[in-house]
Amino acid sequence: MAIDRAEAARIAELARLSLSPEELDRMAIQLSNVLEFAATLDQLSLGDEPLTVFAPPEAALRKDEPDGRTLDAETAVANAPEAEGGFFLVPPVVEDLEP
Repeated sequence: MAIDRAEAARIAELARLSLSPEELDRMAIQLSNVLEFAATLDQLSLGDEPLTVFAPPEAALRKDEPDGRTLDAETAVANAPEAEGGFFLVPPVVEDLEP
């Protein structure tokens, strides 16, 4: 499935992105490539293998091994546009809870 420039512009608008015409053209190509790759996954022949053969339900998907590294609050918010007391300040998502 190919994504044209108009569809790329619609997707950019939904994502609240402001893109130049050149960026829209590039985004249309990149999105088309992603969809083409996803379509190739449908062509895989897995035979009679169960879908979870590579990740059996009784086995963990990964082994977590903490390496001891930590990030203090001051470093975490160092490049944030707005921060206060070690927390990120973000605009409210819900402005008015009363109907």
